[in-house]
Amino acid sequence: MNIEQIGNSREKNLNDALPYAAWIIALVATVGSLFFSEVMQLPPCVLCWYQRIAMYPLVLIIGTGIILRDARVKHYALPLCLIGLAISIYHNLLYYGLIPESITPCTEGVSCTSRQIEWLGFITIPLMALTAFVGVALCLILYKKPKQK
Repeated sequence: MNIEQIGNSREKNLNDALPYAAWIIALVATVGSLFFSEVMQLPPCVLCWYQRIAMYPLVLIIGTGIILRDARVKHYALPLCLIGLAISIYHNLLYYGLIPESITPCTEGVSCTSRQIEWLGFITIPLMALTAFVGVALCLILYKKPKQK
């Protein structure tokens, strides 16, 4: 094997791993959000619910794409992921006070800016959701359809 073949092999292996990485991130985010609400009894705010609506189906959509070896999985999953990402960005801007709380959809129930968890002084539930959506989106954007033999 020459250096070019080794480079191509590594690139192919990384590309093949991207859907699995996206699926694992979506699965961990889904299980994590259920753990926070069902085990730790932390009720989700309205924006958290919207993000869940975008994240939960990604586990099934990406998983099905992997099982069926459908290279078009990014076309199915990416729009939903980007919607969740947009909601998550808005939630973080609101949470960290960059957007006034007066324009929040959280009029009933838990406030979208309430501090339920703050690990290491900066890791919050909205930040974890943002990180998950960014991770899934990057995996899907970087994934390239394998070349047919």
